[in-house]
Amino acid sequence: MNVKANIALNDHDIRLNLFLGIANWFLFLDHIPNNVANWITARNFGFSGAADWFIFITGYTAAVVYAKIMLERGFVVGATRVFRRVWQLYAAYIVLFTTYIAAIGYVAAQYAAPDLINEFNISALFDHPLRIMVRSLFLEPKALNLDVLQLYTVLTAALAPVLWLMLRRPNLTMTGSLALYLAARHFDWNLSSFPDGTWYFNPFCWQLLFVFGARLALGRAPDTYPVLRWPLWFYLAVAYLLFALVTTMAGRFPAFGAMFPWQLDAFIPDDKVNLSPFRVLHFAAAVFVITRLIPKDWPGLLWPVFDPLIKCGEQSLAVFCVGVFLSFIGHFMLIVSSGSVMMQILVSISGIAAMTAVAYYISWSKQQDVWKTLAPA
Repeated sequence: MNVKANIALNDHDIRLNLFLGIANWFLFLDHIPNNVANWITARNFGFSGAADWFIFITGYTAAVVYAKIMLERGFVVGATRVFRRVWQLYAAYIVLFTTYIAAIGYVAAQYAAPDLINEFNISALFDHPLRIMVRSLFLEPKALNLDVLQLYTVLTAALAPVLWLMLRRPNLTMTGSLALYLAARHFDWNLSSFPDGTWYFNPFCWQLLFVFGARLALGRAPDTYPVLRWPLWFYLAVAYLLFALVTTMAGRFPAFGAMFPWQLDAFIPDDKVNLSPFRVLHFAAAVFVITRLIPKDWPGLLWPVFDPLIKCGEQSLAVFCVGVFLSFIGHFMLIVSSGSVMMQILVSISGIAAMTAVAYYISWSKQQDVWKTLAPA
């Protein structure tokens, strides 16, 4: 089976948009501290979390879209489509960064809440306003909650040469990605941030999930390999997920963690910056188990209850940007209000409802543009 046939089989997989929508909802909830609603997110039940799903799925979907263009219309055309996407991501980051820091600065001044400046890592703006704005053009500031978009932009910028090589030497490309991951962890490679420090998501390490997603998108479905269909692999994956669950719970609850001191020393805290190996293994096990339990043709994927999540996955960039902004508003509302459990739940539901409304509006708007194009003159 050739690459074009693999892409055709892997395209239009509803599961991708479903889990990308879940990742966006979870990222929003995780970005609101002291929020009881974020206890339902993936990071509380294992080593990996919503960011892992976001990067993996965006790598997978980008490979499907742009590899198809490269195969049908040539590498140059495909590369220009990739760079157009990079520009969209870059523009979204600049607009979001400017709006974000302006909103935080305004709220901090209006409500005499200077702690917000430090909490959201924008204190450098007041010390070096011109320099921080210039540095933002190079994705260097470390404003809280914008790091996933920074990472996504940089990884997409490197996608064109990665796809060119992967279409010719897929296993070599995946091996090179793994080698870069190991070298970055060993030599402590990372990009610097302004005014000090390094990126929260080390792109030299996190590229592994992005390239892994691209590799799966261009290859055969995992369940077509006879060796991966052995029941033993499924049970091992489930066992590791349960082990990660117990370890994570031990880290959350000290009394429970006292029963597993050796696990806490070995696995807590998780090296999220450099994407620890046991985090990668946990994510791979989760993908393996989920794809076995929820096949591509599962009728339940068409249930109306999943439609809001799928719509948020389809419009993931806009939903993510709105979610970042709403997470700040939600955090501030909890600060100035009672911060009760009911208020936390209300803020969380309201934010998700707003993100979903944006996704439905953008989807509807695009349909109107298509209708206008197809309408007779």
